[in-house]
Amino acid sequence: MLCCLAALPLALAADASWVEVRSPHFSVITDAGEKRGRDVALHFEQMRSVFGSLMTKANENLPVPLQILAFRNTKEMRQVSPLFNGRPTEVAGLFQRGYDRSFIILDLSVENPWSVVFHEYAHQLLEGNLSGRLDPWFEEGFAEYFSSIEVDNKEARVGKIPEETYRILQQTGMMRVADLFRVQQNSRTYNESGDHRETFYAESALVVHYLYDNKLFPKLTVYFNALENQKMPVEQAIQAGFGMTAEQFDKALRDYLGSGKYRYFSMATPAGIVAAQFTTTPVSAADARALVADVHAHSVDYLGQALTEFEDVLKTAPDNAAALRGAGFVCMQQKDYERAEGYLRRAVERNSQDARVHYYYAMLLSQEGPLNSVNSDQIKRELEKSIALDPSLADAYSMLGFVQAFSGEPDKGIASLKRALELSPRNERYLFNLASVWLANQRVDDAITLLRRLAGSADAELSLRAHEALEQAMRVKDQSGRVQWHVEKGPEAEKGPQAHQESAKPPTEEESPVKVVPVPPPPHFIKGKLATVDCSAAPQAVLTVAARGKFLKIHVRDRTQMVLIGADQFSCDWANRSVAVNYRERPDGDGDAVSLEMQ
Repeated sequence: MLCCLAALPLALAADASWVEVRSPHFSVITDAGEKRGRDVALHFEQMRSVFGSLMTKANENLPVPLQILAFRNTKEMRQVSPLFNGRPTEVAGLFQRGYDRSFIILDLSVENPWSVVFHEYAHQLLEGNLSGRLDPWFEEGFAEYFSSIEVDNKEARVGKIPEETYRILQQTGMMRVADLFRVQQNSRTYNESGDHRETFYAESALVVHYLYDNKLFPKLTVYFNALENQKMPVEQAIQAGFGMTAEQFDKALRDYLGSGKYRYFSMATPAGIVAAQFTTTPVSAADARALVADVHAHSVDYLGQALTEFEDVLKTAPDNAAALRGAGFVCMQQKDYERAEGYLRRAVERNSQDARVHYYYAMLLSQEGPLNSVNSDQIKRELEKSIALDPSLADAYSMLGFVQAFSGEPDKGIASLKRALELSPRNERYLFNLASVWLANQRVDDAITLLRRLAGSADAELSLRAHEALEQAMRVKDQSGRVQWHVEKGPEAEKGPQAHQESAKPPTEEESPVKVVPVPPPPHFIKGKLATVDCSAAPQAVLTVAARGKFLKIHVRDRTQMVLIGADQFSCDWANRSVAVNYRERPDGDGDAVSLEMQ
């Protein structure tokens, strides 16, 4: 079925007239007409402004560029909808996240496409504002709270509890608050569909409404501090943070639900947002097709057909900069570096003012081989161009910082990495890069502090890498504690403090017994069908996974120690199950498992 889908061309309506509407903070591309496009942009400008009004000192900008694509009907929406059993699911709105670009996609033929995308947009706003790890109940409850925003010409209403929330909790009952607060990203309740997951989302939203309505939101800081820094159990942290026992919180929440009464914030519609002042420009059919292909290039379900779509655009519009950029991006993902470079060079020639082209080209150079004085300078130049064109692209700062740090500019590297974290405070990849830089530059204690935090990440892949790096950091610290550097006191000591600091540098790698082991390469990720499990060589196992039209063998070193999500224990009887796998590639083309998620 997927092979058949991959062979189909993009099904954009031939009579559609595409237009881009630009507001101060958003770009909306739509085939539903200029008026509808302005309305979409207005909704998002209002949502952004309301968020800033309710969150003090909020940063309303996103750390990842956002493109909004609004289709005029459901038929066109289906070509980007997630697949289930090979068929597009029915969705009114879709948020597709990427590290270099995110997409919000809407079906404007339905009555209310906003709640789903506003929920995910609220997550993005949180990413740009809060540091540290927050529990899933707060993450999802906060996003649900803001997804209910209603705005008209006079007022904005925030925090109205949807009828669906009442219905779910009345039918399924409520979890104990302490149990709700214990749910983590790798918990079955959070990952498995069904009543438990529905209850989790509904009750999380209810708790956030309750905290807002009863002016308890400021107490969250005390609760999370007690939980994370003072290492209190959940029940004690509830008492410390909210001034009531967990049982009292349960009763208060049941009473709140049973009363059927709730408050919501009503505020004047944010001033200064006038849809008539947004700019509009026509979009060619080739650019529209390239945009949909770009959505596919960032989707696990459609990645296999994206390159064909870009190349189809280039057959009729060989100089289309967006299609050249997208084709280069996909070829790079497929490790076809020669073709990727050709496409990206042409893209730069067609549009040198595209920040993503320079960012992709830097990424390509970094993947083609180890850093050296020649390619590191070229990578830095491309990233600096990208940042100059888009100063909000956090990933460009992170990559620049890593390259600077490992090419002889550690201070600049740390500054760039910190800038990436200012834009995206909770991005754990950036934190891991910073820890790696600190470790490589002998700031071992700083690295250990970060790595201990990352070792508890809900991201199984990152947690594993952090554990490996933490073990390395502890070895470095142990060895360096037994090594004393001896600095000869010579004539240069009379030249002042600076000369002494230079003479007191640590030994070079050749001289020092302390070796910094390179951080292992990042794992690959695939989604597919688990066809068979071979457990004949216990405790090892070999998984055969069908994905992207081929079979891949994934080796498990010890199935009793496997990082599992969505299952309590490993089973040798699994077959024909949907899975997501993180793995490291072997020289023979097989993979070594990092984590396995049952879906």
